[in-house]
This record gives sequence, structure tokens and C-alpha cells, in this order.
Amino acid sequence: MRLSHISNLKSHISMRIMAFDYGTKRIGIAVTDPLQIIATGLDTVHPNQIIEYLKKYMQTEPVERFIVGEPKQMDNTPSQSAQHVRGFVNLLKKTFPDIPIEMFDERFTSKMATAAILQSGAKKSQRQDKGLVDTVSATILLQGWMQKF
Repeated sequence: MRLSHISNLKSHISMRIMAFDYGTKRIGIAVTDPLQIIATGLDTVHPNQIIEYLKKYMQTEPVERFIVGEPKQMDNTPSQSAQHVRGFVNLLKKTFPDIPIEMFDERFTSKMATAAILQSGAKKSQRQDKGLVDTVSATILLQGWMQKF
């Protein structure tokens, strides 16, 4: 993209897209920049704190769309955690009814995140940080969604 094209987009797009790697113990969160060009890991939050976290975040950063990782098995059927993800999606819909939610296949994101952390030269303690893996997984999920569109 040429810089002139990006500056023209700036007046049209100024909201972030947020992605979630949902887990019953932790939710990895990633966001785009306001121009929706780059995906960046944001945080890892306990499911009981996610709505409070999102309300606080969105007081200063507008979010246009939520992308939620869709857990699937290799045969494309829902995995065991799919029911928990559906509950999370319903909570998002109820709390933020004006923000569209899209599901996106999350298969292999955790393995890819672990490999990326390992390749980055992270210390052993960082590689074992499950919160970091969840945040990187959400980032990979968001990057995959962005590449598709």
C-alpha cells in the first residue's frame, strides 16, 4: 500500500478490530492498530474480568468488530471447548450489541504461538508463560483473519 493510500484510509477507518483466544482460565486478546494494518498482542485476562476489561479499554479505544477463535477438531467438527466459546460469544453480544462478532478457525494457533515464542529466543520462563502463548495465539488468529480479507 502506498503511503498516500494509507493516509486517505485514515479518515475512513479509525477503529480497531479485537480478537480473542478464549480459554476457561485465560483469554488472550489482540488488537489491530486504528488503520487495521497491524495485529498486536494486547493482554491476557481471566474470563471473570473480561467484560470489565473491555469496557475500560473501549472508553479510550473504539472497537469496530470482535473476532473470536472458533475451536474445531481436525475433521472440522466443534471441539470440546466450543460450548464455552459460545457462552463467551453470547456474553459479548449481550454486553456489546452494536459490535459485530465473527468466528475464525483457531486450529494450530497455540502451536504456532509456541513455535514463534521459541524462535524469538525467549527465556525458558517466558516460553512456559501460558498467558503469553494465549496473547500470541490471539495475535496469530487476528493476523489470519486480516489476511483473509
